[in-house]
Amino acid sequence: MHRIAVLTSGGDAPGMNAAVRSVVRTGLYKNWEIYGVQSGYDGLLAGKLSMLGAREVGGIIQRGGTILGSARCPEFTTENGQHKALRILNQFGIEGLIVIGGNGSQKGAYAMHRHGFPVIGISSTIDNDLYGVDITIGVDTALNIAIEAIDRLKITASSHQRAFLLEVMGRNCGYLALMSALAGGAEAAVLPEFEIKPEEIADIIREAYQKGKAHAIVVVAEGAKYNAGKLNEYFIEHQERIGFKFRTTILGHVQRGGAPGAFDPY
Repeated sequence: MHRIAVLTSGGDAPGMNAAVRSVVRTGLYKNWEIYGVQSGYDGLLAGKLSMLGAREVGGIIQRGGTILGSARCPEFTTENGQHKALRILNQFGIEGLIVIGGNGSQKGAYAMHRHGFPVIGISSTIDNDLYGVDITIGVDTALNIAIEAIDRLKITASSHQRAFLLEVMGRNCGYLALMSALAGGAEAAVLPEFEIKPEEIADIIREAYQKGKAHAIVVVAEGAKYNAGKLNEYFIEHQERIGFKFRTTILGHVQRGGAPGAFDPY
């Protein structure tokens, strides 16, 4: 095997570029030809492959996102789309494929494997929701951004005796919310895996204030039944009875845009 292709797919994550660089440098060491696929599976079906060398991956290790780009590709989920991908790989003489991405991307990698094509999956998602992987590329950076946000919000929250909702990414996985709440010293975490009602959160905040705390932070996973938006609406509607309201901060894609963290695997 001497000609390999690499693609990044799904949501971008800090450390993807470092993984691409590692693939290329390893290939150069082994005298392989490494082709980069632009725009994920969509680019693969369009035949957007080009040779990658030391110059192409120079200086990218500290950059967030992915130099190869990413895009959704509904066509690839079909048998016809997968057979088309195989034909294009054969046209370029590609003997193996490396897929860097999250659960959807790895489903695509598994589909190629089922067709008998050699493929390696590198887990890269800030959600940390891939079965069989302890820590995925990108999650450490996303977690550090969330913790930094908590630290900054605490300053304002303490100054004005306010309660804050901080919504973090993670889709249907509560890992980021739970870990950032624990590390940041938040009063509560709202997760997709365990439902918690708004009234229970109100009780936790009241108890914190009764103990003399000058602030309250609740970290909310975006995929929770009561996300930050719904919780905020509830507390505004019932403010007179509950006695307080929240200020809301949504990190969103800020967590994806950072450069690789100190512990993101390269």
